[in-house]
Amino acid sequence: MFFSSASAKIILSRRTPKLSTAIPSSSSKNPGSCYRSRVPFFSLRPVSGMASQSSKSSIYDFTVKDARGNDVDLSTYKGKALLIVNVASQCGLTNSNYTELSQVYDKYKNQGLEILAFPCNQFGGQEPGNNEQIVEFACTRFKAEYPIFDKVDVNGDNAAPLYKFLKSSKGGFLGDSIKWNFSKFLVDKEGQVVDRYAPTTSPLSIEKDIKKVLGVSA
Repeated sequence: MFFSSASAKIILSRRTPKLSTAIPSSSSKNPGSCYRSRVPFFSLRPVSGMASQSSKSSIYDFTVKDARGNDVDLSTYKGKALLIVNVASQCGLTNSNYTELSQVYDKYKNQGLEILAFPCNQFGGQEPGNNEQIVEFACTRFKAEYPIFDKVDVNGDNAAPLYKFLKSSKGGFLGDSIKWNFSKFLVDKEGQVVDRYAPTTSPLSIEKDIKKVLGVSA
């Protein structure tokens, strides 16, 4: 096809569209009502501003969100033994684990044990509710008195930094990934992970380890 010189000038004179260099906003907003924050707190921080996991020496270096969306500095648990559990409301392990967690907490809360429950919907979609529904379920049906936090991911790129730290501290038998609902991490009074338990390990079966961390005689 033949183009005249005039046509060529018109084509060449057209301005190439300028590519935008604007950075999309990352200011995701949590829903305003109580208990409804479903966005992991740390996922909102710029990557450049996050300290590497290797710089974290204990769980006291982390801040998380509670079920109402409030910041919780885990250093407030210094001097406590902790059992950290990823929970779900519609799992085959729900009844036994929630029941025994309440029993263990009632027995050892006055001796320095805290249970920290982190809802997670990554396993079979078995924690689909919002934070308000999750808290109501645990507190009404199982009389849970221990704190229940914001729903988080425990595996993958968006896993909560706390869980990345827990997994790097104590790998599982088949690798670091959390395998299912109700995996458990036992943390000593210095904020160090001392043991990890499979989802099928019942809370009551680890009383001996809990007593040891608490310094409670048999």
